Amino acid sequence: MRNFNNKVWRIISAPFRFIWWLISAPLRGWKKLNDFLNDNPEEHSLIDTTVSVFQSEDARISFFDEIETLRKHLFRALLALMLTVGISFVFTEKLIDYLSQPVGGIDALRAIEVTESISVFMKVALMSGIIIALPYIAFEIWLFMAPGLKPRSKKFGLVGIPLSTLLFIAGAAFSYFIMLPAALPFLLNFMGIQAELRPASYFSFILGVMFWIGIAFEFPLVIYALSAVGFVKPDVLKKQWRLAMVIIAILAAAITPTVDPVNMALVMLPMSLLYFISIGLSYIAYRNRDLQKEESLTA
Repeated sequence: MRNFNNKVWRIISAPFRFIWWLISAPLRGWKKLNDFLNDNPEEHSLIDTTVSVFQSEDARISFFDEIETLRKHLFRALLALMLTVGISFVFTEKLIDYLSQPVGGIDALRAIEVTESISVFMKVALMSGIIIALPYIAFEIWLFMAPGLKPRSKKFGLVGIPLSTLLFIAGAAFSYFIMLPAALPFLLNFMGIQAELRPASYFSFILGVMFWIGIAFEFPLVIYALSAVGFVKPDVLKKQWRLAMVIIAILAAAITPTVDPVNMALVMLPMSLLYFISIGLSYIAYRNRDLQKEESLTA
């Protein structure tokens, strides 16, 4: 009789238990995330870890478990990339039309090979799919590395994923809306010779410029991360700013699609500004690192 009553009670209370499960799901998820972010891993030196792999059976099993875990993360990242590339096929034609606006639209391009248009379509779809998938790929890498990181590094890595995405988008937008409109008229009519644009060369050029400028805009985040682990010191960045300007000029000359100083300056200006912003971020990261050391010593 008791079993029958329990079954009846479970049937009657099932909708309420399901509602409670839905309501409490965010709280449970937040608790698990908080525990994961604040979990301190055991500290082992690289030498000790390497030696233990060869000497201990348990260590070897753990090592191969980590390899299997990495394989799963990479497999999920690959699935996400395949999905985003597949999704990008839906809007690739509109994206091609949008990217061709700086030269007057798709009608301004002339293909001279039979498969050129198809290869351009595939290249733009692949690149857009990769860019869309980059945040998730970075998240999978973070998930793999997070168990071995300290709480502060975990949180910084998690916050850094959307920040790096925004910085990349800002760099790509800068190259499309500011740099390319200034550079293309110079390139297309140099010495009075009007260029006939091929889709393959044009999209390879514009996608390359947007990609590398987007990467360059992530420089402050990289400096902050390196300063947070003590690899880069802000005083060194401050003292070597003249050398940094020379390096930035070389990089700007390599990235800039033209040889004129005006377009080179368009690239140098934001990169120089980003460098000085990086110095400030480096001071902040180094200060936080020192405070954390002091807290750990007093604890």
